[in-house]
Amino acid sequence: MTLSWIIPTYREERRIEKSLGEVHAYLERLVANGKVQDYEIIVVDSESPDRTPEIVRNLRSRMPKLSFVSVKNRGKGWGVKEGMRVAKGDVRMFADADNSVSPEQADNFLPLVCGSGMASGECFDIVIGSIEVAGASVEEHAQWYRRLLGKLAKLAIRIVSGLWSVRDSQRGFKFFSKRAAEIIFPRQTLERWGFDFEILSIGKLHGFKIREVPVQWINPPDSKVKLGAYVSTLKELFQVRWNLIRGAYR
Repeated sequence: MTLSWIIPTYREERRIEKSLGEVHAYLERLVANGKVQDYEIIVVDSESPDRTPEIVRNLRSRMPKLSFVSVKNRGKGWGVKEGMRVAKGDVRMFADADNSVSPEQADNFLPLVCGSGMASGECFDIVIGSIEVAGASVEEHAQWYRRLLGKLAKLAIRIVSGLWSVRDSQRGFKFFSKRAAEIIFPRQTLERWGFDFEILSIGKLHGFKIREVPVQWINPPDSKVKLGAYVSTLKELFQVRWNLIRGAYR
């Protein structure tokens, strides 16, 4: 089994070297232990004006399976979609650049993904990290009003998008079988924060089973999610609802 690990970036010069070091070390251990045959790390950068591109390119000399893709700054969702477009793995995932979910937690995901070769029981084409299921823990640094807005947003997403059974659609730690990725991401239309619930809605529409896995999540104090993102995400939520009604994802 080969694994594609996709990381969208924008202005990550302060932490990208550390994050990539952790991901690289983890994936090398998977290979050494015979859990995966091969892997690729794909950094998709959205025109960062800082040293992020330079740092990533320099790291390729000691991380030969690291690749760098530069795309227009159209949002995190666009970066993930472009990463999935070039990915080759039997299992394809994306994670946040700050490693808010530590790489080694993938040990709890891979045995559940169809195509990983690790599943001993039922497998799932979509396996996502969640802080709203039993066993999850959160190290919280965000302000109280952000936490409240986050709770309200999750409820609205579950009601409007048709994902009532999915308690947390927004973690940046999601795994897809090759089959699911090749059906879902070409149909993705949202380019910013709302893409998370859109891709899950597309997956559900096409009959892919979704499994939530508890994660230990660190919410950094310098989150890039601004208050305006909640307003735009609400608009995107109703856009997804309309797309579902008119059959746009078929």
